[in-house]
Order: sequence, then structure tokens, then C-alpha cells
Amino acid sequence: MTTPFDLNLRHLRALAAIVARGSMSAAAEDVSLSQPALTQGLAKLEAQLGTPLFDRRADGMLPTEAGTALAARADAAFVHLAAAVRGGGRGFARPDRLMTATQLRAFLALADAGSFVGAGVATGLSQPAIHRAVRDLEQVCGTVLVERRGRGIALGESGRRLARGIRLASAEIAAGIVEVSAEPGGGGTIAVGAMPLSRAMLLPRAIARIAAEAPRARFDVVEGSWRELVEPLRDGVIDMMIGALRDAPLPDLDQKPLLDDRLVIVGRAGHPLAGSAMPPRETLMRYPWIVGRAGAPLRALWEGLFAGAPPPAAPIECGSVMVIRGILQESDFLTLLSPDQVALEIDSGALALVGPELASGERVIGITTRSGWRPTRVQERFLDTLAECAAEITTQDFE
Repeated sequence: MTTPFDLNLRHLRALAAIVARGSMSAAAEDVSLSQPALTQGLAKLEAQLGTPLFDRRADGMLPTEAGTALAARADAAFVHLAAAVRGGGRGFARPDRLMTATQLRAFLALADAGSFVGAGVATGLSQPAIHRAVRDLEQVCGTVLVERRGRGIALGESGRRLARGIRLASAEIAAGIVEVSAEPGGGGTIAVGAMPLSRAMLLPRAIARIAAEAPRARFDVVEGSWRELVEPLRDGVIDMMIGALRDAPLPDLDQKPLLDDRLVIVGRAGHPLAGSAMPPRETLMRYPWIVGRAGAPLRALWEGLFAGAPPPAAPIECGSVMVIRGILQESDFLTLLSPDQVALEIDSGALALVGPELASGERVIGITTRSGWRPTRVQERFLDTLAECAAEITTQDFE
């Protein structure tokens, strides 16, 4: 399977020039390559991807649908690389134009592994080759990217910025490879950050539906809190986050609401407050609580439940639903959760609801993506399916 680092960056950069100029000779001049070298490079790209990128005609070069798609993705990738090294040091004026795929692959492996040994294992490159690639990148960028610390390494600010740029560029090229492959059934990867307090039914239902529709699609589901997932999202490690939206979204992220979720108070089966009647607030304050971290929507809703009065004891901050369930079963703690998250435990008699759904405990569940992110076909279909499933769940709630 072709990966982004298998492709020659210089040849990818030339695609836009061929599209714009309509001829190999003019494009070769723009990218400082000889026409034979560019012709050979384009042929290699087409062979690697298994599809023609241009129609060769007597009056020039006309991009195919695949060529147009890949050129656009390549342009976006180089924008990420250029932004990652802009104003970063005293190297070349455009260091991003001098980087090779081998250098980027080695540096990103080093950043991920945290050591030259680990990077060598991940890439199959020798440690001297990785050292040389990193040294060459530091020379063209004119700044220190990696600080050596014994057998390990630490990235400086410039190194972290470059690592993010490489990941985002790699994600764009990977999307381009998927788009030009035109695999039947919808290929490519959908990387999802699943926040622990999102609706339990939404994500599993959408994944199951797309897995049936697009058997070649691959899913990478990463669990975590908003704080744990936001940087992987910015880095391009995941494509989207599913869960509670923030009231004040960050400027580089986009949010799309899907459904409103009403919370319930949950305790163990046999808890003194278990039942359909809502206890007075003063009674709720007598019991200890498990709460989310400060700044999380769930924490804000809990604080609103006791607004105007001293809050009850909340010695446990936890975002793991599995851990919360275990603590509730072994104590008189209370917490706020979505009904779907404890439906099995309620049905089995392990946990119990305390009162009805909270009229003031509403939060918005939705999708968070990077601003400017362009999904592939299968990713776009997955987004549509999430919206369809959310509408179905909302309809069920009102029936």
C-alpha cells in the first residue's frame, strides 16, 4: 500500500504547475527540473498510484479527475509545511521546498518514538540515517529542532511546530492517495476521538452503518477527554472528536451540533435517594459526588445544579465512565451521566436513577474538526451518517 512518504515531494509539488501551465516544458521550468526528469517523475507517481493523473494531448497536458484531486491535496500539504517553518530560523528562505520525504519520515518517527533507537525500529532506517536526516533538516531550517538528552530526545518549539506540520501534510497526501485510488466500497481511514461522556449510542451506530456500507473503510477510535484529544486533532492524528461541544470553541476548530443530551443523577442500586422523585437540593448536598474536570461542560452543569449554595463534597474528579460505574456500585457517591451511558447497569439492577432527567442538565453533543479540514468521500459519508443517527436518536427520545 502506498504511503505519503513513498511519494517524491518535488514531483508532488510539480503537479500544480502542470495543471496551471498545461505543459510539461513550462511546468519543468517553474519547478526547476528538466523536462525529462519531470516526465519520468510523473510517470513514477502514476505507477505508484495505479492511475493516470494527466491526459497527454497534442495541445498540452489535461489533468484527470484524479490529477486534479491529488494536486489540490498536495498544495494543501505544502501550505502546512510552509507554515510550520515560517519565521523559524536563519536557514534558507523556503526550507519547505528543500525537504525530502525521507527526511520528514525520519523526523516524524523520531518525534513519535522519542529516541533514535525507537525511530529506527519504526522506520527500518539506520540510526546514522535518522541522525543525518534530522541534521539536514536543522540546517535547511536554520534552527535546532531536537535536543539530545542521553538516549532520548526532546523537541523544542520549532521541532514541535514542524512535527505538527508534517503530520498535517501527511494527512493531506494520504487523503489524496485515497481519493485517486477510487476503491470500490469506499476506502481510507476514519480516525475518531471519542470523548467518554458523549452519547453511548451515537458513535457505535454510525460506525456499524459505515462499516456495512464501506467494507474497505478502516476505523481508528481513540478514547479520551477533550483535553486529551484536542492536540491529536490539531496534529492530524485524528480527524474529528465526538462529544460535548464547548461554549467557546477555539479559533482553529469548528464545531457542529448533532443533538441535545439530558443528564440524570445516578447512584448505586439501593441508594437512599434512588427513585423517580427528585430529592430536595439540600438532600443531594449531603452525599459525596464524582465530577468532571474543571472547564468541562459536565462540570459546569454540576456546578449549576448547586448554584447559589456551597457545593457538596466532590473528592473525585474522573472522566472514565468505567471507573465511575465501579465507584458508584461500591459507595453512596452520586454523579451526573447520560441515561444511555448507564442503560445496561440500570436494566441489570446494578445502578439506579435518582429522580427524572434534569431539565437544566442539557448539553450539546456534536462534532469538532480542524478549521479548513476537507474530508475524503468516506469521511464525508461518515459525517452525514452521524447526523442521520443523531436525528434517529432524537426522534426516539421524543416517542
